[in-house]
Amino acid sequence: MNIVLEILLSLLIVTGALLTFIGSLGLARLRDFYTRLHGPTKGTTLGVGCLLIASSIFFSVQGEGLSLHEVLITLFLFITAPISAHLLAKSALHLKVESLVPLPDEAIARKNSQHKPYQTLD
Repeated sequence: MNIVLEILLSLLIVTGALLTFIGSLGLARLRDFYTRLHGPTKGTTLGVGCLLIASSIFFSVQGEGLSLHEVLITLFLFITAPISAHLLAKSALHLKVESLVPLPDEAIARKNSQHKPYQTLD
């Protein structure tokens, strides 16, 4: 195998492993639900994506042709992870799960909703 290809695969594997570890650590260490969503949806998704791309490149070079299984899995992962995180956050907001950041008062929200953007000066 070519040395440039080996370096590329090594970088993808190490980057994928580090991102997956950081995402998993964030899931375990962060304190509330909303901040915990960032671990698996950002770091772990990119980490697994790097590992799958490295696998696709390796098996495409070793095998008879292009290996598309890993690319399809990566695309599926990149499409479904943000959607599932959005739905989890939306359901947590609906269930009023407590957050570290205080929510704005309803009076402030009401005042902003009645704000008229175009006021005439007399």
